[in-house]
Amino acid sequence: MKQAPRNIKALRQEFISQWGALGSAWGVNRTMAQIHALLMVSPTPLHTEMIMEELQSSRGNTNVNLRDLICWGLISKVTYPGDRREYFSAEKDVWKIFCIVARERKRREIEPVLNVLEDSIQKVDQPKTEEEKAFVAQIKQLKEFVQTANQLMEKISKSEGSKLIPNMIKLLK
Repeated sequence: MKQAPRNIKALRQEFISQWGALGSAWGVNRTMAQIHALLMVSPTPLHTEMIMEELQSSRGNTNVNLRDLICWGLISKVTYPGDRREYFSAEKDVWKIFCIVARERKRREIEPVLNVLEDSIQKVDQPKTEEEKAFVAQIKQLKEFVQTANQLMEKISKSEGSKLIPNMIKLLK
């Protein structure tokens, strides 16, 4: 049975809501993810008041999250001659978005974990007991895994201008 077509506004609102929920699961606050989603699906740049109205969010919350999205490199400011308002536009290329997020997650999550693991290894300089040896062995194994993930994320995040990795992924299908 064929499903009746849905209103594009309702579909868009559902996408924005779900993207916000996914953002929370990925460690990004809900409003930041919703603003990103709204700007991704908007055919034209939006100004702050339009974003606030659409998402029913405060000016402060909206401005903080817009700044964060700019810092991540996921959105950019757009200006129009004669209009004093700042407009915002999201990166639309999905591969570039993935690379930007990978680079930011690497910086915020993987690198600090590597520092903690290295610090833990250094604190048990000469393991003597079986417990210390087992601890150091486990931490070294974790560090090796995280370093491998870090190298992979580094390669992926630097490939945003390249089609090599996306094409390699297609070959794996």
